[in-house]
Amino acid sequence: MAGHQHAGQAGGTYQLPAATAGPGRPGPSTEKGDVICYYGNRGEREPVALAPGTYGLSNALLETPWRKLCFGKRLFLEAVERGQALPKDALAAQLLDVLNNEEAQLPDPAIEDQGREYVQPILSKYAAVCVRCPDYGTRTNTVILVDADGHVTFTERSMLGTDPSCWETTTHEFRLQS
Repeated sequence: MAGHQHAGQAGGTYQLPAATAGPGRPGPSTEKGDVICYYGNRGEREPVALAPGTYGLSNALLETPWRKLCFGKRLFLEAVERGQALPKDALAAQLLDVLNNEEAQLPDPAIEDQGREYVQPILSKYAAVCVRCPDYGTRTNTVILVDADGHVTFTERSMLGTDPSCWETTTHEFRLQS
């Protein structure tokens, strides 16, 4: 799972996680009885159990077909595929690179129609996986790797203060209890 958090308006959703799960895929396997759910402050009132697959979440509901979300999912899957033979720290670094991609995915009518007066001045930045604008944007990236034995590597990259050129990366490792 990879995700990032935005500084932004209260009441908004703040993550873009993507998770790949299921038999033969990295991450929790439903063959073991694990369940992956989605729950947010918008949409369904109860957690939604997800079938094996790859999902993306941006500042909207799960799988909202924004171009930046579709692009981010593609980059995520490519990084996971390349990372199969890499050490976990190299895979985490590749996923952090995905989360820091600033290529605007325009035109995107779905983003353009949302909050016209707020979004238009920063549209080219807002339409990227990683948003970097004054007073709004990505401030935290999180990569969670879980292997078949339940070993978890949690890597987080956070902006220090409000300076987008100063970041700190921390990694924590632990084992899931069965």
